Amino acid sequence: MTARRPDFPAFLRRFYYIRQIIDISIMRRLSPLLLSGLLLSLTTFGCSQNAPETANRTSPIDNRPPAIPVESGATRQQSPGRFPETFEGAEKGAYSTADESLTSGSWHFEDALIGSSDQDHKNGQHAARLRGQGRLRMNFDAPSGVSTIRVTSASYGDDPASTWELWGSLDGGRTYRRIGQPVRAQGPRLTVTTFQGGAAGTLRLEIRKTDGGKGRLNIDDIALLAANGAAISGGSVASGSSSTAGSGSAPSASSLPPATTAQAEAIVSGRDDNMALGNPSGATADVNNATNYLLVKPQFTIGYNAQRGTPTWVSWHLNRAWMGSAPRQDDFRPDPALPRQFYQVTRNSYSGSGFDKGHNCPSADRTTDLDDNSATFLMTNMIPQAGNNNQRTWSGLEEWTRAQVKQGQEVYVLMGSYGKGGTGQNGRFTTIDQGRVTVPARVWKVLVILPEGSNDLQRIAAGQARIIAVDTPNDQSVSPNWSQYRVSIDAIEAASGLDLLSKLPLPVQDKLEPLIDAGPVR
Repeated sequence: MTARRPDFPAFLRRFYYIRQIIDISIMRRLSPLLLSGLLLSLTTFGCSQNAPETANRTSPIDNRPPAIPVESGATRQQSPGRFPETFEGAEKGAYSTADESLTSGSWHFEDALIGSSDQDHKNGQHAARLRGQGRLRMNFDAPSGVSTIRVTSASYGDDPASTWELWGSLDGGRTYRRIGQPVRAQGPRLTVTTFQGGAAGTLRLEIRKTDGGKGRLNIDDIALLAANGAAISGGSVASGSSSTAGSGSAPSASSLPPATTAQAEAIVSGRDDNMALGNPSGATADVNNATNYLLVKPQFTIGYNAQRGTPTWVSWHLNRAWMGSAPRQDDFRPDPALPRQFYQVTRNSYSGSGFDKGHNCPSADRTTDLDDNSATFLMTNMIPQAGNNNQRTWSGLEEWTRAQVKQGQEVYVLMGSYGKGGTGQNGRFTTIDQGRVTVPARVWKVLVILPEGSNDLQRIAAGQARIIAVDTPNDQSVSPNWSQYRVSIDAIEAASGLDLLSKLPLPVQDKLEPLIDAGPVR
């Protein structure tokens, strides 16, 4: 009776046949180094390499489980890794389902790979790339005490926008809950999304591309922070059960029990619409509309008056997703987005004038990366501002606003100026740069402050926001105490002719705009 051949994977079958051919006594006389080399060559030969993605790839994705199943998290031991996860330490070149060892630990890839092409938008040389409904899942638990999660994302190449979600497990991967709200990655610029919350115990994360569309998604630089802002660097030994490669989807949020306080969903802090409160002047991107020209940028939106050489208003959103460690660039320059027929204000336009080049959107409000910070130095973001107004009064207001953000608030900001004639170090002037740049008489700002969250307009309408309006003289005698210049939005609208909260329902505007904030500012 013929002995039954063991049902081994392909590369083990080859080794089985060789052992039948080679006399065991000879193998025992082989040096350990030679034997190791033989086993290594057999293993390498037997395991096919994943083919990289190509433009004309037509073969189906191999979603079958591997020949030798991956052990569950209950038995698999893993050495501590480190965060942030930058994806620099791996080279997975195909979308097939597999586990990949990264610097933070073992991650499970479904319809995802490590991208390194020029079309992959990344910090460094590598980023994860997901397509379809691709997923990235930790096969290990991060240590306890995670309070903030930051994930960087962008669209791959020129692909259309993608939607992704962050899910988390507090029980070793047995059940998952969605953290915060879905995130829409659009365009080539890497955007940091901050998820704020907290996990008393260990935490396991999964990133899910949920739109299933043709657009591919780049994910990069996943950072975990403690409540004090310190980076959490170590991963832990995997614990609990974990899905094996190629297994079904994790349970949906609807199948989980209600969250306890420790399990409450974190709040996503994405980069919201810079003009979410409306277009105060009805500005348009029409070259024939020189006094009310619309400039939409990733960092802020401007209603520009080319005849004055200054913005009428600038609108932006501020939260922790906009705040990083990028240094101040100080690269004041003309705005290349202005139509050619408009006069281009330069940094030299302010030389010797006695006025500061006063930011509307401050440099320190845009510090995630160098491009964001550099954008604030475009001259379309500047006004001739009295030094004491800019360096004392306005600086104090800006620092106070950022302090609110660091405490978990998000802020919608509108800033502008009106009138003609201000007083700088050289005295009172109505214009500078041979009359081509108007010096405003008044400088104003509106802050709409609310806790980080979603559905912001609904929350503002429901009275959950604190609204502060400030209107200051553009001169050297202005007080450093900005709070004494608090006014109503109605007063600013009457003086400037703008409609500052136009996206809110009229009854809500009628209720909020007459109010003058009297809350604490210290």
